[in-house]
Amino acid sequence: MYSPIPVLNELKDLYDSTRDYLADGFELYDYDDKSSFPQELDDPAFLSRLIPFAQANGSGSTYAIWRADDETDLALAPIVVFGDEGGEHVVARDFTDFLRLLGFDAEIMVDHDSAYYYRAEDDDHSGSHELFVEWLRGRGLTPSEDPDTVVAAAREAHGDRFRAWITPFYERIDWA
Repeated sequence: MYSPIPVLNELKDLYDSTRDYLADGFELYDYDDKSSFPQELDDPAFLSRLIPFAQANGSGSTYAIWRADDETDLALAPIVVFGDEGGEHVVARDFTDFLRLLGFDAEIMVDHDSAYYYRAEDDDHSGSHELFVEWLRGRGLTPSEDPDTVVAAAREAHGDRFRAWITPFYERIDWA
């Protein structure tokens, strides 16, 4: 079993069955592999609340499940992204919203101030996009047509609390 999250296990099975991207820039990591975080962020209190599970884009940003509280069903926990050059943001209220974002089929752009998805109308879809969309529909989901709305809802629901939680960890780091 890949994870304790049934739908993530199903996604992993689909991911493993294809030789092409399900969504642009998205690649599953080993579940809860903390090596994607900078070494400076080795505080056990920090690491215990984050479960990295995927590469978010081609430059190395990371998706993680944020254990915002003691919710036992991790599929209901918010999804956050850590930018490879800085910036960390809540992007989905739960795993269902996250899957819908992946269905948009665009790499996430992450900077210190924002995280957003962009795909030009004439951009080709990833090689296994149609297979992924079919998989989503089999679970009663549809790809997001407006990822900004999904991200905004996540920020509204969890953004301030995430920022309040993460800021003290960054303030304690001597980046020199």
